Order: sequence, then structure tokens, then C-alpha cells
Amino acid sequence: MAVRTHDPNVLAATRGYIVADARGRIVGRVDEVSVPLDAAPRLTVRGRLPWRRPRIVTISDIDAVDPGNEVIALSVEREHLRQP
Repeated sequence: MAVRTHDPNVLAATRGYIVADARGRIVGRVDEVSVPLDAAPRLTVRGRLPWRRPRIVTISDIDAVDPGNEVIALSVEREHLRQP
């Protein structure tokens, strides 16, 4: 069951989850979860290819989190995600 959430506590447990964009394409897996005190939580997502730069997913990019299947659905396409 997918959960629409912006709760940082739910996002903190998403390391290793698969991330899919708005078109259903796989972006990668959550590599790191950052919950800074002065900013919104964000996820660092890495694809399968090691030489590719990771993508940054902000909390506003997340449409739903499915803890049962360990999938995060995004509301944007992967081309709109920021790279560090």
C-alpha cells in the first residue's frame, strides 16, 4: 500500500528503496537520506552504472512511498532531478 507522506521519519527508513519517476522509469536506488535541521529532507539516488552522477530527490518530488514493495514513486520525470 502506497503512502502519500512528507514525514521525515518515514523517509529516514528508505535507504535501498527503488525510485521510479512519473513515467514509471527506474531512476535508481536510495543511497543516502539527508535530514538537515535547516532544510527539507532529500534523498541521494544512484543508478546502476557507477560512473553516473547521483541524483538529488527533494521531498516535494515524492508522490508516494510504498514500504511493502520498497518503492518510491516520484511526481516528476528523472530529467528534472538535480545532480550534485
